[in-house]
Formats: sequence, C-alpha cells, structure tokens
Amino acid sequence: MSDQGKTMKNASAEPFSEEICDAVLALNREREARRGHSPRCFVLTFGCQQNVADSEKLLGMAMRMGYARAETPDKADLILVNTCAVREHAEDRALSIVGQYKHLKEKNPDLLIGVCGCMAAQQHRREQLKKSYPYVDFVMGTSVLHRLPELLLAALSTRKRTFCSDEENVIAEGVPIVRDSAYRAFVSIMYGCNNFCTYCIVPYVRGRERSRAPDEIEREVRQLVADGCKDITLLGQNVNSYGKGLSEKVDFADLLARLDKIEGDFRLRFMTSHPKDATRRLVDVMAGGRHIAHAFHLPLQSGSDAVLERMNRRYTTAKYLEILDYMREKMPDIAVTSDIIVGFPGESEADFEATLKMLSRARFDMIFSFIYSPRRGTPAAEMPDQIPREAQSARMGKLLSLQEEIAKEINLPLVGTVRRVLCDGASKTDAGMLSGRDEQNKLVFFADDGTSAGEWVNIKIDRAAPFALYGEKVR
Repeated sequence: MSDQGKTMKNASAEPFSEEICDAVLALNREREARRGHSPRCFVLTFGCQQNVADSEKLLGMAMRMGYARAETPDKADLILVNTCAVREHAEDRALSIVGQYKHLKEKNPDLLIGVCGCMAAQQHRREQLKKSYPYVDFVMGTSVLHRLPELLLAALSTRKRTFCSDEENVIAEGVPIVRDSAYRAFVSIMYGCNNFCTYCIVPYVRGRERSRAPDEIEREVRQLVADGCKDITLLGQNVNSYGKGLSEKVDFADLLARLDKIEGDFRLRFMTSHPKDATRRLVDVMAGGRHIAHAFHLPLQSGSDAVLERMNRRYTTAKYLEILDYMREKMPDIAVTSDIIVGFPGESEADFEATLKMLSRARFDMIFSFIYSPRRGTPAAEMPDQIPREAQSARMGKLLSLQEEIAKEINLPLVGTVRRVLCDGASKTDAGMLSGRDEQNKLVFFADDGTSAGEWVNIKIDRAAPFALYGEKVR
C-alpha cells in the first residue's frame, strides 16, 4: 500500500521513561565525581517552529539526566543536531556542521554526538551517517525523540552506535521541556501530515497525522499560563485538522474554544493551517474569543488553479477567497499571512500572473516566499518542465516588489493607533531600540526605556514600514 493509502489506528500514548533517565543520571553523576563538573549538552536546531519545540524537549530530557546546558559545541559532552529536511540545502548544511564536529570527537573521545529530526527520518540519510560519519554515535527520527534516554544509556554503557528508525502513530507524554523563553511558548498539539502536497517531504519524515489528547494539551497550556507565559502558539503541520484519530469527537475549533476559557492575561496563536480545513466555525470561535489573536497564517502557495492542482493542494483560489473574505467579515482587524512558491514545475507566465493578481486581491500583511527547488522523494521533483533558475528569480523579484507595496499600504493606516505589544527586549538590528510583537504579530520597534522582555507595553505608532511599525511608549 502506498503511503497515501495507509489507514492509521488511534495514536497510542507512550509514557516517558523516568527509570531509564535515572540510570543515565547515575552514570553522569559518576562522571561528574571523576571530572569535578557536570557533563554538558549542546543542542543545535535547524528548521521550523516544530523543530524548535522538539529541541526544547531534547534539552529537557538531557537536563533531567544530569546534563548542564553548553553554550557552544566545544564545551559539550553531548551534542544533539536536530535537522530539517524541507530543502536539500538544509540537509547539506546540517551534514557540513556535523562533519566539523569530527575534530571535537578527536579532542574528547567521551563526546557523544546524536543526529535527529526530519533529515534523520530518511533511510538514505541514516545509511549515509552510518557509513560516512563514524564519529556519530546515534541517529533517530522525529517520532522517537522521547527514546533519547535509551540511546544515551546504550551509548554510555556499551559505546555501540545506534540507528533508530521511526515508529508510526506514537505520542509520548510527560517529556520534560526546557523552553527558550519564559513568556513565549510553543505547544505541539498534533504531529505528522496526511496532505501529500507534491513538493513537500513532511509526510515522509514526520508520518501520518496524530493528535494529542485535549486533556494533555489543556494541562500544558494551563501550566504555562500559571507560570506567567503570555504568548502561546499551538503547533502542528496542519493544526486545523486536529482531532483525527482521537477516540473522542473533537476538532480544532473545539480545542481552541476550550483553551480560550483558561483565565489569565495571555494570547493564543496557532500555525500552520491548510485552506481546505479552515472552517467558518473556526473563524467564529476566533472572532468570539477572549485570548485568541486575530492573526491567521493561511498558505496559498499559488494563485493559479492549474498549479494548485499539480501541487495536490485540494482547494481552488475561489474557495480560498471564500474563507479569507469570511475571516475579514468577522474580524476586520485580522492580519493574514501566507506562503507563496514561485517557479513550480510547469508554471507558465500566465500562471505566475494569476499569482500576482491573487496577491493584489488577497492583500496579505506578509508573505513567506520561496523559489521552488526539487526535493528528492517528492513527486514534483520528477515532473517535467522544471523552470530555469533565472526565470524563477525574475518572478520572485516581481512578487516581492508587489508584496512590499501591499504591506506598506496595509500598515500606513496604523500610524496614530496604539498597539499593545509584548516586548522581546533589545532589537537585533537597531541599537538603542527595543522590539516586540502586537496581537497581529506585527514587529514593533520603540525606544529603549528599560522595559524588560516579557512585559506588555502600549506603543503609539508614528511611522510605518512594509514589514515593521515604529512608535513611542505611552503611559
């Protein structure tokens, strides 16, 4: 049976093994007694927000087993490389960096190196790491990250290398998490994807859709709010298909409404959504919510119905505009962002012009745009009429130019308004400025007045650019 034809059983919850963690902790304490300091772990993350969330679990497990956090790989006794497979370039970069760790292993033979994540879920990459990277101690895919304690115990006890294949339809609960931020958090509500867009590797490296129990999600969100977290993003490859495979009848709109009832001063966000699963009921829940941000990331990918069909997106531009118009009817202040792929195989000039026309009609606050590149293992990589790079680049230039005009037109009316902003601290690009995000997730810059990261501030906007707002704090 093909991957697309698989029928999945209900996801089974697998408890996290505290017993194995204790065994590794005991070994690490012995090492600490010999060396005079705790072993240290360095986690390097490539890719999307889901990978960031996975890395927070990897670090959480490592610290549960007695590792301290290492800020650089040369200070580490355990290096975990959490990889991305969305593009070939991301895999090549990850492999290059893993190659650079060879000299660290030569200096410190006790160093353990693990490669995990989406790239490691592919059989040909596991074989490559096994044969060409002999200093890598273990490899594991996305669905077995919770088995890190087992792999570490084996590596510390026997020094044997382990190459762990993925397990379908397993969700581990109770995994410890060390989050990068005290006031922003990612919460995974489901894993995998059933869509099989022809350009995308995700269903092959993250498996079929499986949803976490709503009780577990609510428990995690409640704890975050109790701990003072103010901006919580629900994650999934396709969050609005949440609920499939669960024994209880619940969908994403139900879950969102349930979490919105939690008391506290916080915002709820979510990503990523698929247009075919974005329902009017979901929009209604958002519009009537107390904590749900009026921001929606809804990937379009192309404005040509012919291209959408070749992409296997399973909606038309007309259906897309129908839900988009309903969002704006119910929430006039909503910010909508999108993904656009330029230069998909067979994309004609007329197809590209249809995308520009759709951009003018949809008027996104921001787009994440990508030049198509063939991805090994996906149907689109074998399609005829691959578009030359020069043509792709020229189209991308036109797309970005049009979007910049649209974004500026959308932001200009915000001058003079007051935005409630969650401060992220010092700007990375503008000395003397702080930055933060408003409800619509727009980037806002304001003068450094000592406001701490994680504080709410009211900013009166006095200048608008296409991709950022600028203003002054008001009391």
